[in-house]
Amino acid sequence: MSDTSTYPLRLPKSVKAAAERLAREEGISMNQFVATAVAEKLAAMQTASFFEERRQRADLAAFRKLLKRARGDAPRDGDERSG
Repeated sequence: MSDTSTYPLRLPKSVKAAAERLAREEGISMNQFVATAVAEKLAAMQTASFFEERRQRADLAAFRKLLKRARGDAPRDGDERSG
């Protein structure tokens, strides 16, 4: 069984021409270009959804309490950040 499938895709001529040009410049097939573009869009949408879900379940009161807590001890020798 294959892990790919086909899908007939209709694009406006201008979009298709631009995609073909970019694919050619990248040295990849039009199919690979479109598959990569779809994968990138899915990743962006899933990332946005992930952060929205995290935002909705945030406990802002607990966050404010954390920000107001007393400071701890100063870093010990060797704990400094470089750069």
